[in-house]
Amino acid sequence: MPQRLIQITFPVVPPDDIARMTKDLQMVNMWQDQLQPNQNILQILAPAEDCENIMDHFQQRFGNSPGFNILLMSVEAVLPRPKAKPKQEKETNVSGKKKSANNKHRVSREELYAAMNAGIIVNRTFIALTILSSIVAAIGLMRNDIAIIIGAMVIAPLLTPNMALALATTLGDTQLGKDALKTNFIGILLTIVFSICVGIIFQVDAGVPAIASRTSITLSDILLAFSAGAAGALAFTTGFSGALIGVMVAVALMPPLVTVGMLIGSGQFIQAMGAFMLFSANLICVNLAGVVTFILQGVRPRTWWEADQAKKATIKAAIIWSGLLLALIIILYFTAS
Repeated sequence: MPQRLIQITFPVVPPDDIARMTKDLQMVNMWQDQLQPNQNILQILAPAEDCENIMDHFQQRFGNSPGFNILLMSVEAVLPRPKAKPKQEKETNVSGKKKSANNKHRVSREELYAAMNAGIIVNRTFIALTILSSIVAAIGLMRNDIAIIIGAMVIAPLLTPNMALALATTLGDTQLGKDALKTNFIGILLTIVFSICVGIIFQVDAGVPAIASRTSITLSDILLAFSAGAAGALAFTTGFSGALIGVMVAVALMPPLVTVGMLIGSGQFIQAMGAFMLFSANLICVNLAGVVTFILQGVRPRTWWEADQAKKATIKAAIIWSGLLLALIIILYFTAS
């Protein structure tokens, strides 16, 4: 697991208090200085998996104090190479309870928030990448060229908005959920509009294998979407690059959505409905798998009352996602009959 540097600014306290506060924290090294006459600055080098507990610990103690601030920074390398202190037999979190094993080998909640918020901003880059990936995917589908379709998936910015929605569901964060839904909606709308334009301008053959395979749902499509959602959540929680995993999520979402637009533009509405059903099922599965993975990874709100609210919100959202998926399966069953 990579390491992080935590810089904490807080009111001056006796040295013995700092020693007591940091005694049970898992860290590699620590440096202390005085920023101003009334403020301490503490720098802690720690494994990424332990940063959440350290930050929660100081947030609980100094969260309401004037001047309190925490900065979390990535560390590329350290010389001389540090050796982590041996971990306690029973590690505890800020509430004094034994830490769950699921908290291991994942980045902090704050890192997840920062990554999600950075990836759901609707700017010119997001709009351009969405439009370009839609056009490239449409060309790849019409030519039945897998290489072109994969190229479109590389630039499709669909991973973070869906993972942000899954994280918001897990934590019961309404604002993050609204922002993620807004970004997802804009991305879907842009893709539909430009792929409809492609369908109007060019002749679309629904019999092309790349298009025909995306006008119906199979078990393999459901498994692909679940796998993509789980892989996306794991990429974020473990701190690894999500670029390649983003391709997998885009494969589950972008081609069916582009197929919907092209078929609508060419007037083939029955086939377009089948592609829309596939896209809807994939979207539900990606988000449902993301929520389950975040929960299994031990992603939780900081305080117990937030956790209680998040649990209720997660249960409601999981029921809604599962209900939608079940409704789609029922519709498909009776349609096929």
